[in-house]
Amino acid sequence: MFSGIVQEKGSISNLQKLNEVLSIEVSCSENFVKDISIGDSVSVDGVCLTVTAKSSDSISFDAVNETLNRTIINHYIVGSLINLESALKFGGSIGGHLMSGHIHQTAAIKEVLIIGDSKDLVIEVDPEWSKYIFEKGYVGINGCSITIGQVNETRFKVHLIPETLRSTNLDDLVFGDNINLELDQNTIAITDTTERILRDKS
Repeated sequence: MFSGIVQEKGSISNLQKLNEVLSIEVSCSENFVKDISIGDSVSVDGVCLTVTAKSSDSISFDAVNETLNRTIINHYIVGSLINLESALKFGGSIGGHLMSGHIHQTAAIKEVLIIGDSKDLVIEVDPEWSKYIFEKGYVGINGCSITIGQVNETRFKVHLIPETLRSTNLDDLVFGDNINLELDQNTIAITDTTERILRDKS
């Protein structure tokens, strides 16, 4: 599990696909690596991946086709900046909201609005997922816990403060880019349960 509070931005240093598995090497700080062990789970742009190798300033992961088909990892190139968060430890603080690292869909950026030092993004989701998007609810965007702003049918807006823009790769997003989107599991459970109860009563 993760909290959606990005610890640092890493950089893709090597990509190699062999036997339908993409090996990903990420350059990151010694401070981030020091508490990471092989076999640990790390959120990579919101995707829960298992550490397969490490050095003093890098960690590596493997991604299979199922992961590549459902996330933006398939679009990585050497030099891509990615958001990193290590898995939550028992007793640690949760600054955002609980996230599983399982991406529901990739979603497209439809508008980027610069407002002083802040930025608004308008994001479009598939109709099947739009019922789980509520104003003041939560979503995970590239592994960042973000509060939902205005909602309009299949689109919603988020407001990004300067600290979020500085510490994550969300500041690099432009019109047409895709993001990894994880919806709030509590919202999904409540919505699906309510719909089932209403169906049973009818």
